[in-house]
Amino acid sequence: MPESFSRKIFQTPPLGQMSKVTEQVTTDASPLPETPKKRKLRAPDIPEIPAQPAYRVLPLGRGSNTLSTAEKWRMQAMRSHRSPTLLWFTRGQGRITVSGVTRGFGPHNLLFLPTRTMYGFEPVGQVMGYRVHLPDDVTLGLPEEPLHMRFREVHQQNEITGMIEALQREIDGHQAGRERAMALQAGMIAIWLERQMAVMPDYDMAPDASRRLAAAFTALVESELREGHSVGHYAAALGVTPTHLTRACNIACGRSASTILADRLHFEARRMLRETDLPVKSIAEKLGFHSAAYFSRAFHKHTGLSPRDFRQTR
Repeated sequence: MPESFSRKIFQTPPLGQMSKVTEQVTTDASPLPETPKKRKLRAPDIPEIPAQPAYRVLPLGRGSNTLSTAEKWRMQAMRSHRSPTLLWFTRGQGRITVSGVTRGFGPHNLLFLPTRTMYGFEPVGQVMGYRVHLPDDVTLGLPEEPLHMRFREVHQQNEITGMIEALQREIDGHQAGRERAMALQAGMIAIWLERQMAVMPDYDMAPDASRRLAAAFTALVESELREGHSVGHYAAALGVTPTHLTRACNIACGRSASTILADRLHFEARRMLRETDLPVKSIAEKLGFHSAAYFSRAFHKHTGLSPRDFRQTR
């Protein structure tokens, strides 16, 4: 495997290693005197939103002008996926924020997002392309860090489009050996990405300290999203002050740390309201809010609707 394949784009550990960073910060910090703590109530055992199929190819055939106001949150808000995701833009342009870092995108841009990578994009006009979900399987050899590539050569554009369409045909078909064929197609996509990383120059993939801190913050938020933590907690875990963290996020993507956290949290709340029949109280508890009333006030402030009214608009 080429050395370039293992390079770190954000210079931060993969999401699964963020707990080690927190442990290191805690170990290095001066010990604090022990104080009595209130007993934390155990969160209710609420089922997750049903998992999607391992292989999915979805169209990116909508833009800012074709979405209703009630549906724009699905595209523009910070969110993540429970599986590795490939975004292949064949038409359109806009801005995309990945791991707290905002960049522009245009036609023939490809973004790879490892599992639970926080992102959101704002299209300018119509955007077309594909969103590809692959299994979270280490044997595929997919990159551990987010990627953002632009392909100018027609043969490169045709190669990735062809592989995505071949995967889609296997997903839609029901021929013998379908599962193995999908796995082989996913493996070819992973190998193709590895080869492109080996020959392509970097596209601003070595961000400065502010962007590295923003990326570490978003990774930590994803790993502890349902704990109800404040920006102060995340700043302390990363060894900085809340002011420093907010300044870094503003430099990286033009949003404060509290805005990123609230946006991500309320996307999850809206998703649960739309995709499950869980009571509002249960959703509030699952997302770490102290009470259903507090959750309702925060949700109304963020969206302009109460949780019940939002659920009824579907």
